[in-house]
Amino acid sequence: MTDSSTQPLHDTGYRGFASDNYAGVHPEVLEAIARANGGHQIAYGEDVYTAELQNVIRRQFGDEAEAFPVFNGTGANVVGLQSMLPRWGAVVCSTTAHIHTDENAAPERVAGLKLLTVPTPDGKLTPELIDVEAWGWGDEHRAQPLTVSITQTTELGTAYSVEEVAAIADHVHARGMTLHLDGSRISNAAASLGVPLRAFTTDAGVDVLSLGGTKNGLLYGEAVVVLNRAAVDGIPFLRKLDMQLASKMRFVSAQLIELYGTDLWLRSASHANAMAARLRAAVSGLPGVTLTQETQSNAVFAIVPPGVADRLRQSFRFYDWNPATGEVRWMCAFDTTPADIDAFAAALARELEAPAA
Repeated sequence: MTDSSTQPLHDTGYRGFASDNYAGVHPEVLEAIARANGGHQIAYGEDVYTAELQNVIRRQFGDEAEAFPVFNGTGANVVGLQSMLPRWGAVVCSTTAHIHTDENAAPERVAGLKLLTVPTPDGKLTPELIDVEAWGWGDEHRAQPLTVSITQTTELGTAYSVEEVAAIADHVHARGMTLHLDGSRISNAAASLGVPLRAFTTDAGVDVLSLGGTKNGLLYGEAVVVLNRAAVDGIPFLRKLDMQLASKMRFVSAQLIELYGTDLWLRSASHANAMAARLRAAVSGLPGVTLTQETQSNAVFAIVPPGVADRLRQSFRFYDWNPATGEVRWMCAFDTTPADIDAFAAALARELEAPAA
Protein backbone atom coordinates (compact mmCIF):
# COMPACT_ATOMS: atom_id res chain seq x y z
CA MET A 1 0.00 0.00 0.00
CA THR A 2 1.05 3.58 -0.64
CA ASP A 3 1.63 5.67 2.45
CA SER A 4 -0.63 8.66 1.80
CA SER A 5 1.19 10.67 4.45
CA THR A 6 4.38 10.75 2.35
CA GLN A 7 3.06 10.57 -1.21
CA PRO A 8 1.21 13.37 -3.06
CA LEU A 9 -2.39 12.71 -4.00
CA HIS A 10 -1.96 14.24 -7.45
CA ASP A 11 0.21 13.76 -10.53
CA THR A 12 2.98 16.27 -9.95
CA GLY A 13 3.94 16.16 -13.62
CA TYR A 14 0.56 17.37 -14.84
CA ARG A 15 0.35 20.88 -16.32
CA GLY A 16 -2.75 22.77 -17.33
CA PHE A 17 -3.28 26.10 -19.04
CA ALA A 18 -6.39 27.29 -17.22
CA SER A 19 -4.83 29.69 -14.71
CA ASP A 20 -1.54 30.67 -13.12
CA ASN A 21 -3.40 30.00 -9.86
CA TYR A 22 -3.16 26.28 -10.68
CA ALA A 23 0.61 26.30 -10.17
CA GLY A 24 2.12 25.28 -6.86
CA VAL A 25 4.26 27.39 -4.56
CA HIS A 26 7.67 28.51 -5.72
CA PRO A 27 10.36 26.56 -3.80
CA GLU A 28 12.03 29.79 -2.67
CA VAL A 29 8.73 30.94 -1.18
CA LEU A 30 8.29 27.65 0.67
CA GLU A 31 11.76 28.11 2.11
CA ALA A 32 10.84 31.63 3.23
CA ILE A 33 7.76 30.31 5.03
CA ALA A 34 9.86 27.69 6.78
CA ARG A 35 12.40 30.29 7.90
CA ALA A 36 9.60 32.37 9.41
CA ASN A 37 8.14 29.43 11.31
CA GLY A 38 10.28 29.19 14.44
CA GLY A 39 9.32 30.61 17.82
CA HIS A 40 6.64 33.14 18.61
CA GLN A 41 5.87 36.46 16.93
CA ILE A 42 3.24 39.01 17.86
CA ALA A 43 0.01 38.40 15.95
CA TYR A 44 -2.05 40.65 13.68
CA GLY A 45 0.88 42.38 12.00
CA GLU A 46 3.06 43.46 14.92
CA ASP A 47 5.74 40.99 13.84
CA VAL A 48 9.21 41.67 12.46
CA TYR A 49 8.33 40.28 9.02
CA THR A 50 5.48 42.71 8.48
CA ALA A 51 7.77 45.52 9.64
CA GLU A 52 10.44 44.44 7.16
CA LEU A 53 7.82 44.20 4.43
CA GLN A 54 7.31 47.95 4.73
CA ASN A 55 10.98 48.48 3.91
CA VAL A 56 10.71 46.17 0.90
CA ILE A 57 7.61 47.91 -0.38
CA ARG A 58 9.19 51.34 0.00
CA ARG A 59 12.22 50.24 -1.98
CA GLN A 60 9.91 49.12 -4.77
CA PHE A 61 7.29 51.88 -4.68
CA GLY A 62 8.77 54.89 -2.89
CA ASP A 63 9.24 56.25 0.62
CA GLU A 64 5.56 57.05 1.18
CA ALA A 65 4.26 53.59 0.27
CA GLU A 66 2.58 51.53 2.99
CA ALA A 67 1.55 47.89 2.71
CA PHE A 68 -1.41 46.15 4.36
CA PRO A 69 -1.17 42.37 3.81
CA VAL A 70 -4.43 40.54 3.12
CA PHE A 71 -5.44 36.98 2.26
CA ASN A 72 -6.34 37.30 -1.42
CA GLY A 73 -6.87 39.56 -4.42
CA THR A 74 -10.58 40.04 -3.93
CA GLY A 75 -9.88 41.12 -0.37
CA ALA A 76 -7.23 43.58 -1.54
CA ASN A 77 -9.61 45.09 -4.07
CA VAL A 78 -12.50 45.32 -1.62
CA VAL A 79 -10.46 46.86 1.21
CA GLY A 80 -8.58 49.21 -1.10
CA LEU A 81 -11.61 50.51 -2.96
CA GLN A 82 -13.71 50.77 0.18
CA SER A 83 -11.02 52.92 1.79
CA MET A 84 -11.06 55.29 -1.18
CA LEU A 85 -14.78 56.03 -1.34
CA PRO A 86 -17.68 57.31 0.74
CA ARG A 87 -20.87 55.28 0.89
CA TRP A 88 -22.27 57.11 -2.12
CA GLY A 89 -19.17 56.61 -4.22
CA ALA A 90 -18.90 54.66 -7.45
CA VAL A 91 -16.01 53.04 -9.34
CA VAL A 92 -15.52 53.33 -13.09
CA CYS A 93 -14.00 50.14 -14.53
CA SER A 94 -14.00 48.09 -17.71
CA THR A 95 -16.69 45.47 -18.32
CA THR A 96 -14.00 42.78 -18.20
CA ALA A 97 -12.55 43.99 -14.88
CA HIS A 98 -12.10 41.26 -12.28
CA ILE A 99 -13.99 43.34 -9.72
CA HIS A 100 -16.99 43.21 -12.08
CA THR A 101 -16.86 39.71 -13.57
CA ASP A 102 -15.12 37.37 -11.12
CA GLU A 103 -15.58 38.58 -7.56
CA ASN A 104 -19.23 37.61 -7.07
CA ALA A 105 -20.22 41.25 -6.54
CA ALA A 106 -17.99 41.47 -3.44
CA PRO A 107 -17.11 45.14 -4.13
CA GLU A 108 -20.83 45.87 -4.25
CA ARG A 109 -22.14 43.54 -1.55
CA VAL A 110 -19.27 43.74 0.93
CA ALA A 111 -17.83 47.17 0.21
CA GLY A 112 -21.20 48.70 -0.71
CA LEU A 113 -19.90 50.29 -3.90
CA LYS A 114 -21.50 50.92 -7.25
CA LEU A 115 -19.53 49.76 -10.30
CA LEU A 116 -19.94 51.81 -13.48
CA THR A 117 -18.67 49.59 -16.30
CA VAL A 118 -17.41 50.60 -19.74
CA PRO A 119 -16.90 48.21 -22.70
CA THR A 120 -13.34 48.11 -24.05
CA PRO A 121 -11.94 46.16 -27.02
CA ASP A 122 -8.70 45.17 -25.28
CA GLY A 123 -9.50 45.43 -21.58
CA LYS A 124 -7.88 48.87 -21.26
CA LEU A 125 -9.60 52.08 -20.25
CA THR A 126 -8.68 55.43 -21.78
CA PRO A 127 -9.52 58.98 -20.64
CA GLU A 128 -12.24 59.09 -23.30
CA LEU A 129 -13.75 55.79 -22.20
CA ILE A 130 -13.66 56.84 -18.55
CA ASP A 131 -15.76 59.88 -19.42
CA VAL A 132 -18.55 57.61 -20.65
CA GLU A 133 -19.41 57.07 -16.97
CA ALA A 134 -17.48 59.88 -15.21
CA TRP A 135 -20.24 62.45 -14.98
CA GLY A 136 -23.16 63.52 -12.79
CA TRP A 137 -21.22 64.92 -9.84
CA GLY A 138 -23.60 66.61 -7.44
CA ASP A 139 -26.63 64.75 -8.81
CA GLU A 140 -28.21 63.12 -5.77
CA HIS A 141 -29.92 60.54 -8.01
CA ARG A 142 -26.64 59.11 -9.28
CA ALA A 143 -23.89 57.23 -7.48
CA GLN A 144 -20.92 59.57 -7.57
CA PRO A 145 -18.04 58.44 -9.83
CA LEU A 146 -15.10 59.15 -7.55
CA THR A 147 -12.59 56.39 -8.33
CA VAL A 148 -11.34 54.66 -11.46
CA SER A 149 -10.00 51.12 -11.28
CA ILE A 150 -7.68 49.71 -13.95
CA THR A 151 -6.08 46.25 -14.11
CA GLN A 152 -2.42 45.67 -14.93
CA THR A 153 -2.09 43.40 -16.80
CA THR A 154 -5.70 43.37 -17.92
CA GLU A 155 -8.03 40.41 -17.89
CA LEU A 156 -7.35 40.13 -21.64
CA GLY A 157 -3.61 39.85 -21.11
CA THR A 158 -2.81 43.33 -22.38
CA ALA A 159 -0.54 45.81 -20.61
CA TYR A 160 -0.96 49.53 -20.08
CA SER A 161 2.15 51.48 -21.01
CA VAL A 162 3.64 53.89 -18.49
CA GLU A 163 2.32 56.76 -20.60
CA GLU A 164 -1.18 55.31 -20.72
CA VAL A 165 -1.40 54.97 -16.93
CA ALA A 166 -0.02 58.49 -16.44
CA ALA A 167 -2.57 59.92 -18.89
CA ILE A 168 -5.39 58.19 -17.00
CA ALA A 169 -4.08 59.40 -13.64
CA ASP A 170 -3.83 63.00 -14.87
CA HIS A 171 -7.33 62.81 -16.34
CA VAL A 172 -8.82 61.29 -13.20
CA HIS A 173 -7.12 63.65 -10.78
CA ALA A 174 -8.18 66.69 -12.81
CA ARG A 175 -11.77 65.60 -12.15
CA GLY A 176 -11.24 65.21 -8.43
CA MET A 177 -11.22 61.41 -8.66
CA THR A 178 -8.67 58.84 -7.47
CA LEU A 179 -7.01 55.94 -9.27
CA HIS A 180 -6.87 52.32 -8.12
CA LEU A 181 -4.78 49.67 -9.85
CA ASP A 182 -5.62 45.97 -9.56
CA GLY A 183 -2.13 44.48 -9.79
CA SER A 184 -2.82 40.77 -9.46
CA ARG A 185 -0.41 40.28 -12.39
CA ILE A 186 1.63 43.44 -11.86
CA SER A 187 4.90 41.50 -12.15
CA ASN A 188 3.97 40.22 -15.59
CA ALA A 189 3.28 43.79 -16.68
CA ALA A 190 6.61 45.12 -15.42
CA ALA A 191 8.46 42.23 -17.03
CA SER A 192 6.69 42.84 -20.33
CA LEU A 193 7.30 46.59 -20.29
CA GLY A 194 10.87 46.29 -19.03
CA VAL A 195 10.37 48.92 -16.32
CA PRO A 196 10.45 49.02 -12.49
CA LEU A 197 7.21 48.36 -10.63
CA ARG A 198 6.98 51.99 -9.53
CA ALA A 199 7.20 53.32 -13.10
CA PHE A 200 3.51 52.69 -13.86
CA THR A 201 2.28 52.97 -10.27
CA THR A 202 3.81 55.56 -7.95
CA ASP A 203 5.56 57.57 -10.64
CA ALA A 204 2.54 57.50 -12.95
CA GLY A 205 0.11 58.78 -10.31
CA VAL A 206 -1.68 55.67 -9.03
CA ASP A 207 -3.16 56.26 -5.56
CA VAL A 208 -3.82 52.73 -4.30
CA LEU A 209 -2.51 49.39 -5.53
CA SER A 210 -3.72 45.83 -5.02
CA LEU A 211 -0.37 44.03 -5.04
CA GLY A 212 -0.50 40.49 -6.37
CA GLY A 213 1.42 37.46 -5.22
CA THR A 214 -0.62 34.28 -5.54
CA LYS A 215 -0.51 34.24 -9.35
CA ASN A 216 3.27 34.56 -9.24
CA GLY A 217 4.26 31.73 -6.92
CA LEU A 218 2.95 32.51 -3.43
CA LEU A 219 0.99 30.03 -1.34
CA TYR A 220 -1.52 32.76 -0.54
CA GLY A 221 -1.45 36.46 0.20
CA GLU A 222 -1.63 39.86 -1.46
CA ALA A 223 -1.43 43.39 -0.10
CA VAL A 224 -3.16 46.74 -0.32
CA VAL A 225 -0.38 49.22 -1.02
CA VAL A 226 -1.22 52.84 -0.33
CA LEU A 227 0.79 55.19 -2.54
CA ASN A 228 -1.13 58.37 -1.73
CA ARG A 229 -2.20 58.48 1.91
CA ALA A 230 -4.55 61.40 1.28
CA ALA A 231 -6.63 59.13 -0.96
CA VAL A 232 -7.62 56.61 1.73
CA ASP A 233 -9.23 56.42 5.13
CA GLY A 234 -9.69 53.67 7.70
CA ILE A 235 -7.78 50.79 6.11
CA PRO A 236 -6.81 49.14 9.45
CA PHE A 237 -10.46 49.05 10.49
CA LEU A 238 -11.74 48.01 7.07
CA ARG A 239 -9.24 45.16 6.82
CA LYS A 240 -10.62 43.67 10.03
CA LEU A 241 -14.22 44.48 9.12
CA ASP A 242 -13.80 42.74 5.76
CA MET A 243 -12.26 39.63 7.36
CA GLN A 244 -8.85 40.20 5.76
CA LEU A 245 -6.76 40.63 8.92
CA ALA A 246 -4.47 37.61 9.30
CA SER A 247 -3.60 36.65 12.86
CA LYS A 248 -0.36 34.93 11.80
CA MET A 249 0.46 37.73 9.39
CA ARG A 250 4.17 36.95 9.45
CA PHE A 251 3.58 34.12 6.98
CA VAL A 252 1.90 36.42 4.45
CA SER A 253 4.58 39.06 4.89
CA ALA A 254 7.46 36.55 4.67
CA GLN A 255 6.19 35.42 1.28
CA LEU A 256 5.85 38.97 -0.03
CA ILE A 257 9.34 39.79 1.25
CA GLU A 258 10.77 36.82 -0.63
CA LEU A 259 8.91 37.78 -3.81
CA TYR A 260 9.48 41.54 -3.88
CA GLY A 261 12.59 41.82 -1.74
CA THR A 262 14.55 39.77 -4.27
CA ASP A 263 14.33 39.45 -8.05
CA LEU A 264 11.99 36.46 -7.74
CA TRP A 265 8.98 38.48 -8.89
CA LEU A 266 10.80 39.40 -12.11
CA ARG A 267 12.32 35.98 -12.76
CA SER A 268 9.02 34.17 -12.32
CA ALA A 269 6.95 36.65 -14.33
CA SER A 270 9.51 36.86 -17.13
CA HIS A 271 9.50 33.09 -17.45
CA ALA A 272 5.70 32.90 -17.54
CA ASN A 273 5.62 35.64 -20.19
CA ALA A 274 8.26 33.84 -22.25
CA MET A 275 6.25 30.62 -22.16
CA ALA A 276 3.15 32.49 -23.37
CA ALA A 277 5.19 33.97 -26.23
CA ARG A 278 6.40 30.47 -27.09
CA LEU A 279 2.82 29.19 -27.02
CA ARG A 280 1.61 31.99 -29.28
CA ALA A 281 4.37 31.26 -31.78
CA ALA A 282 3.57 27.54 -31.71
CA VAL A 283 -0.16 27.92 -32.42
CA SER A 284 -0.23 31.02 -34.60
CA GLY A 285 0.31 29.10 -37.83
CA LEU A 286 -2.14 26.30 -37.12
CA PRO A 287 -5.15 26.23 -39.48
CA GLY A 288 -8.36 27.18 -37.68
CA VAL A 289 -6.69 29.11 -34.86
CA THR A 290 -7.34 32.85 -34.70
CA LEU A 291 -5.47 34.85 -32.08
CA THR A 292 -7.73 37.55 -30.66
CA GLN A 293 -5.52 39.68 -28.38
CA GLU A 294 -1.92 40.74 -28.24
CA THR A 295 0.20 38.50 -26.02
CA GLN A 296 1.80 41.04 -23.69
CA SER A 297 1.98 38.91 -20.55
CA ASN A 298 1.37 35.26 -19.68
CA ALA A 299 -1.99 34.85 -21.45
CA VAL A 300 -2.89 33.76 -24.96
CA PHE A 301 -6.42 34.30 -26.28
CA ALA A 302 -7.60 32.45 -29.39
CA ILE A 303 -10.66 31.23 -31.25
CA VAL A 304 -10.69 27.54 -32.16
CA PRO A 305 -13.21 25.55 -34.23
CA PRO A 306 -16.25 23.99 -32.52
CA GLY A 307 -15.49 20.83 -30.57
CA VAL A 308 -11.72 21.30 -30.53
CA ALA A 309 -11.57 22.90 -27.10
CA ASP A 310 -13.70 20.20 -25.47
CA ARG A 311 -11.57 17.40 -26.92
CA LEU A 312 -8.32 19.12 -26.00
CA ARG A 313 -9.54 19.65 -22.44
CA GLN A 314 -9.51 15.89 -21.91
CA SER A 315 -5.72 16.23 -21.63
CA PHE A 316 -5.12 19.89 -20.76
CA ARG A 317 -7.47 21.98 -18.67
CA PHE A 318 -8.23 25.54 -19.78
CA TYR A 319 -11.23 27.85 -19.83
CA ASP A 320 -13.62 29.13 -22.45
CA TRP A 321 -13.52 32.92 -22.54
CA ASN A 322 -16.46 33.43 -24.89
CA PRO A 323 -18.32 30.19 -25.67
CA ALA A 324 -20.48 31.95 -28.25
CA THR A 325 -17.47 32.66 -30.47
CA GLY A 326 -15.24 29.74 -29.51
CA GLU A 327 -12.72 32.05 -27.82
CA VAL A 328 -10.53 30.39 -25.20
CA ARG A 329 -7.81 31.53 -22.79
CA TRP A 330 -4.52 29.74 -22.24
CA MET A 331 -2.44 30.81 -19.23
CA CYS A 332 1.21 30.10 -18.44
CA ALA A 333 2.82 30.10 -14.99
CA PHE A 334 6.22 30.35 -13.34
CA ASP A 335 6.63 26.56 -13.60
CA THR A 336 5.43 26.08 -17.19
CA THR A 337 8.19 24.44 -19.23
CA PRO A 338 9.04 24.53 -22.94
CA ALA A 339 8.16 20.84 -23.04
CA ASP A 340 4.70 21.65 -21.64
CA ILE A 341 4.17 24.19 -24.40
CA ASP A 342 5.36 21.86 -27.13
CA ALA A 343 3.15 19.00 -25.89
CA PHE A 344 0.10 21.27 -25.74
CA ALA A 345 0.70 22.73 -29.22
CA ALA A 346 1.17 19.25 -30.66
CA ALA A 347 -2.07 18.05 -29.05
CA LEU A 348 -3.90 21.08 -30.42
CA ALA A 349 -2.55 20.39 -33.90
CA ARG A 350 -3.80 16.80 -33.71
CA GLU A 351 -7.28 17.88 -32.64
CA LEU A 352 -7.45 20.44 -35.44
CA GLU A 353 -6.62 17.72 -37.96
CA ALA A 354 -9.12 15.24 -36.51
CA PRO A 355 -12.29 14.74 -38.60
CA ALA A 356 -15.42 16.39 -37.24
CA ALA A 357 -17.68 14.01 -35.31
